[in-house]
Amino acid sequence: MGRLVPAVTRALDVLELFLQSDGTLSAPEVTRRLQLPRTTVHELLTTLAARSYLVTVPGQPGRYRLGVRTYQLGSRYAEQLDLAAEGQQVAREVAETCGETVHVAILEDTEVIYIAKVDSTHAVRMVSAAGRKLPAHCTAVGKLLLAALPEAELDARLDGRELVAMTDNSITDAADLRAALAAVRERGVAVEHRESNPDVSCVAAPVRDRSGRVVAALSISVPMIRWSEEREEELARLAAGGADALSGRLGHHRGQA
Repeated sequence: MGRLVPAVTRALDVLELFLQSDGTLSAPEVTRRLQLPRTTVHELLTTLAARSYLVTVPGQPGRYRLGVRTYQLGSRYAEQLDLAAEGQQVAREVAETCGETVHVAILEDTEVIYIAKVDSTHAVRMVSAAGRKLPAHCTAVGKLLLAALPEAELDARLDGRELVAMTDNSITDAADLRAALAAVRERGVAVEHRESNPDVSCVAAPVRDRSGRVVAALSISVPMIRWSEEREEELARLAAGGADALSGRLGHHRGQA
């Protein structure tokens, strides 16, 4: 286990005090409860307020309450919990329809994390697990999620990053990846042909939240012995339908931007 950072610990202690208060605290109250030097408390409160984790109470400049940033973090946490639970249920429904392995994944930097998974009913099937991480550029879900990023954010995540190969078919050139992402945006679904597993192909579709933002991707993975161009089109429709169903559970309405 790594070493705890004292300054971060103290900042979190300050924020957690608000869980035990009536909603507002003054600098002297924080000083007394945490037994910290007044100068340290002042610096912590000033920093947290500058980052919108705290705000001063209107008309009471010496008192603080939680800021919008804490709400945003809490909302994102709740969203992920809902997404995983709802994703698992929708993935099960899609898997029952097609008999193949279905995943729901989210993007973390340049990797995807599988938050829901239902196995294929076939004896020959893809072996994976919820919680597993893979390079985004090697997967259908990852390419779809990267393609949904604003251009500036995509540049920030990809610039200077080595595109490591998982199979001989993996994309390792930045220009090739950007071309692939453009194709994903054009088609609306992403396909991966033996790029993360030499024996498996996959198709993925976008999952949107109530604001219309792409927050996840739903994919169907198939061993090459059951893959064909006709099967790809069929699975693309199923993945898109499942992703739309999950989006609806998250509050997104079809046709919404």
